[in-house]
Amino acid sequence: MTAGNARVKDARKLSRRSERSERRLFLADGPKAVEGALGVDGCVVEVFATPAATTTYAPLAAAAGDAWTLVDERALASLSDSVSPAGVVAVCRFLDRPVDHVLDRDPRLVALCADIRDPGNAGTVVRCADAAGADAVVFAGQSVDFYNPKTVRASVGSVFHLPVATEPDPVAAVRAAQAAGLVVLAADGAGEVDLDRADDLLARPTAWLFGNEAWGLPAELAALADHRVRIPIHGRAESLNLSTAAALCLFASARAQRA
Repeated sequence: MTAGNARVKDARKLSRRSERSERRLFLADGPKAVEGALGVDGCVVEVFATPAATTTYAPLAAAAGDAWTLVDERALASLSDSVSPAGVVAVCRFLDRPVDHVLDRDPRLVALCADIRDPGNAGTVVRCADAAGADAVVFAGQSVDFYNPKTVRASVGSVFHLPVATEPDPVAAVRAAQAAGLVVLAADGAGEVDLDRADDLLARPTAWLFGNEAWGLPAELAALADHRVRIPIHGRAESLNLSTAAALCLFASARAQRA
């Protein structure tokens, strides 16, 4: 297929959030993302791949079966926003579910992301949550669309490994986590609890609450948390990047819960 093919042009429209929301479809770019998508029953609609990628990723092509479609380099490039496309992009069905659906299975570790705007950070938080063995990630408030191609790519397939929910109201997300029996810990540089001295607290079923990259958590939202936890900074850095802070918090909980 060429870039002018109707199916390629139709898939290309999914680069727009409005199109994704209306059709409940998104693009998964790269072999890790496609591999993850193929591991979820009914997720993949179609996979576009170049002849070279078909040879390189032969096991993926076999797994996709009739859903695997050959396209030329130009067509593939039109579907990818990567500087160096890997040659394979999948059209996938939406995966998100209501918050209550990801909290009704006795989770022990959840990441609540409130108003996270950077797609790369959002994808990295999902990847960190997956690596830490978290049970779910919730994007609340005015957070970035986690189906953004950059978010999906930054997750390196993790968006397909654990449940992800969306909730327009961050307050509702916090209250839902508490109602599910989770202790909500707000990651806050001015928190009263030191992460290095919080093992007893971290061992409990926990929902970590992370705020916006630039301004953190609004005071009224942080006040709803059961505790505010700070990451000790021993050097001269003023603060940590959101995804770095999330990794430290989630892995601290994972360690404490497995002790």
